[in-house]
Amino acid sequence: MLHRNNAAVRRVGAWSAALLLGFGSEASAQLAPAQSRVVLPAGSVIVVRTASPLQSATAKVGETFETTVDESVGVDEYTIIPAGSRIRGQITVARPATRQQSGVIEVVFDQLRLSDGTSIPITGKLTSTDTTERRQIEADANGRVVLVGGRGGIGAAIAGAGSGRSANNIFAALGGLLSEGRDVNVPAGTPLAVEIERAVTLRGRGRLRGAEASTIYTAPERIRAAQQALAQRNYYRASANGQLDDVTRRALFEFQIDQGFRGTGNLDGRTARALGINLAGGVSGAALSADAASALRRDAQSLVSRLRAELGSTGVGQLSATRAYAQGDLDVWFALSAFADNASIYEQIVRNGGNPDAAVLAGRALVGAANRVDAAAQTARMSSQLQGAWTQLRRQLAPLDTGR
Repeated sequence: MLHRNNAAVRRVGAWSAALLLGFGSEASAQLAPAQSRVVLPAGSVIVVRTASPLQSATAKVGETFETTVDESVGVDEYTIIPAGSRIRGQITVARPATRQQSGVIEVVFDQLRLSDGTSIPITGKLTSTDTTERRQIEADANGRVVLVGGRGGIGAAIAGAGSGRSANNIFAALGGLLSEGRDVNVPAGTPLAVEIERAVTLRGRGRLRGAEASTIYTAPERIRAAQQALAQRNYYRASANGQLDDVTRRALFEFQIDQGFRGTGNLDGRTARALGINLAGGVSGAALSADAASALRRDAQSLVSRLRAELGSTGVGQLSATRAYAQGDLDVWFALSAFADNASIYEQIVRNGGNPDAAVLAGRALVGAANRVDAAAQTARMSSQLQGAWTQLRRQLAPLDTGR
């Protein structure tokens, strides 16, 4: 679906990024009791579809237009924006095409109207779910995003524009991108991505019955689990702080694109499941995939065999009669052997499935077993090669270890 949506956008014209304006206001004060208030965090991306065409040939500054929310949006346990709700856009820059220059439209989003008629002011800007466009947008922290008439009628282009509020600054900065002489022509039904710039507090509209694909997860323990899972897959290289910050959103976005999902940067249900994060029960956390659990078990068993060889142990546990052993040598052998056995049990729990909460709890228990190996290794006389192998194995546990 991601590729079809992006293709639809590309058919209607090119995008170009310049400096972003801040706009909007705080959420409406007329809310439900505090216990059912839910915060949609800044940076959340909502996919909408245009309810009417956007055309630079006829657009006027100050005109408003309507978009329709594509999928219901939930935050953690509650639905907050039902599908079919409207987000109002306002045209802030409009210029029709000439023979020498393409048409340009800039928009902002200033109001959310829920399906029950409730209106809430928001601060929203245009962004993209396309990888190249999004990277170029994020390359300029102060950028304004504008629609530019199609370059040859196809493709989507993003370009940084100059600073300042003047429309002339935008036109000057876009330069050669305006040379096609084509108007912006965005048909009704075109998907657009709206990024919420200021957190909005909304009333929870009923608890979610299950983990929905479009639900946005914001609880620190789930963000931390996502950060650890992303780090394991080399998308995230910062500390697992449980904060949905820009670095985390960029990592989520890159992961989503590689998975073939619509790139939003939200920790939504489909992304959380792909990362192995448990969403079904009351226990929050991550679980390894069945293949990753099998690889961990094999590596642990191999490591035990290598340790036994270093200790000079036979297959039946007979130790060398001439070697002087320290307590730490035996402690780490026992701890590592127990870890390998635990890894085998963990693999069975994950592979057999049926209880996501149990898989999360088993992962925590496995991390506890790894911690015991760490403690024993402090006084053991392990070779540097064996220590390095354990360090590598320990990294495989990163998605499960919320304490590291």
